[in-house]
Amino acid sequence: MGPSGSGKTTLLNNLGGLDVPTAGELRYRDFDLTCALEPELTRYRRDSVGFIFQFYNLIPSLTARENVALITEIARDPMLPEDALNLVNLGARLDHFPAQLSGGEQQRVAIARAIAKRPEVLLCDEPTGALDVRTGIVVLEAIERVNRELGTLTVVITHNAVMAGMADRVIHISDGRVQHEYRNATRAPASSLNW
Repeated sequence: MGPSGSGKTTLLNNLGGLDVPTAGELRYRDFDLTCALEPELTRYRRDSVGFIFQFYNLIPSLTARENVALITEIARDPMLPEDALNLVNLGARLDHFPAQLSGGEQQRVAIARAIAKRPEVLLCDEPTGALDVRTGIVVLEAIERVNRELGTLTVVITHNAVMAGMADRVIHISDGRVQHEYRNATRAPASSLNW
């Protein structure tokens, strides 16, 4: 968590191998992201990381199923697009185009696309930022269900304090630095993966 400009997205981009830190070391399991070559980072992103952004980045001429299938065609051990869409409660909207879906439904298609490759890590950058509160809650519930049912380590970058109640661990960032962190005692950890 943190205000705009605090370094949240930079952190997410570093965790996802989209950017490389300017100092220090960043490791995921035995993989050192700080000195990896681009082909290694590409493999890491393709095989281990799912991304969900504030804007859905769906291809308008493809149905929900086809948008998810784009990822399943390149993944190692993907789930069926229909299974991924069912996991986010969109089984009845498989053959709808993005223009036929609400904002919350489009974001859930983006979640299904990200999880269809069964990533170990799911990185979410302001996943409810473009949504109203009620729709945002539906999207957060879908992310929480994925975390719980698939055991996916989920990192949600936000400035929304309401989301903290859903987290196992909350880190507050300001000016690119950790200000404080706490574990949410009311929640049991949903994933055993650690950075």
